[in-house]
Amino acid sequence: MLLPRLITMLALLGVPALAQTAPATIPLKSQEGDYVVRNFRFTSGEALPELRLHYTTLGQPLRNASGQVTNAVLILHGTGGDGHQFFRPQFANVLFKPGGLLDPARMYVILPDDIGHGKSSKPSDGLHARFPHYGYADMVEGEYRLVADGLKVNHLRLVMGTSMGCMHSFMWGEEHPNFEDALMPLACLPVQIAGRNRMWRKMIIDAIEKDPAWNGGEYKTEPQTALRTAADILIIAGSAPLPMQNEFPTATAADKALDSMTGRIMGELDANDLLYQVAASRDYDPSKDLGRITARVMWVNSGDDFINPPELAIARQEVKKIPHGRFVLIPAGAQTHGHGTHTWAALWQDYLAELLKTAPVR
Repeated sequence: MLLPRLITMLALLGVPALAQTAPATIPLKSQEGDYVVRNFRFTSGEALPELRLHYTTLGQPLRNASGQVTNAVLILHGTGGDGHQFFRPQFANVLFKPGGLLDPARMYVILPDDIGHGKSSKPSDGLHARFPHYGYADMVEGEYRLVADGLKVNHLRLVMGTSMGCMHSFMWGEEHPNFEDALMPLACLPVQIAGRNRMWRKMIIDAIEKDPAWNGGEYKTEPQTALRTAADILIIAGSAPLPMQNEFPTATAADKALDSMTGRIMGELDANDLLYQVAASRDYDPSKDLGRITARVMWVNSGDDFINPPELAIARQEVKKIPHGRFVLIPAGAQTHGHGTHTWAALWQDYLAELLKTAPVR
């Protein structure tokens, strides 16, 4: 039987099948909606007559005497996830509780479903491989359109994001340097996706595109061989060695856990959606423009992150380019959760508190 801790840890990579964890135990009154952008043109040159951007919000916006919103927080999800991943207790019960740092009684929290994710427009809606080939630049533009045009928010107190959302946070700081006061990227690196990080993504892409059952995206049933490969890779990418060793200390236990996890993931993935989600990082490389970020930055990674291993020493070099940036590495230990540490708010909420205290309102 899979232990909830590992299921949750892998869910936070964005795997839908493992996202069925308990919601927050504190009462949360949320509102959901869709903002439709007409004739959205992608950086690829493709376009959609209507781009649907789904969102969830908590709380209400407050404006100062000049009409500027003062309490808005944008929280961006990871690859394959959606805004509801932040309703899990390890995040919501810490930050959204009464008196918490992001208590909806004081803050206006915006949780988008990115392009290609959740209830926003995506390939599996019907276009399949004819869906526009979006990249991270398109996704960030969609987030901005939702915030500024859809929700009429003209200023953000904070942009924070996990994994892919972490990467988008850096892009927000560069592309909209006067729109937000503070950035909190969680679990990423602000450089081109390369090395092992690119390789595991390309393994998934190749597995899907080279599976004869994929049929150019027009499959009648999901390509099982491709999805099995993808599921196995996602399990490794989202895992951490200490909890896996402790929870599955024998070969029998590990084999049984793998069969169960793989089956659950395969039952929920859509090959076209996953292909697009993983491929979207192809245009990501904020490294050359980090000096343009004027917001205060609190960037946090963990020591047991397979996707962003600290031994690369990239973070400590790149943070030097950010005028008001600080990098924190949480050491690997019994309480960290690999890549998914980004959503266990108790491990880094003190850094968030410091950021909100020190970042000036602009």
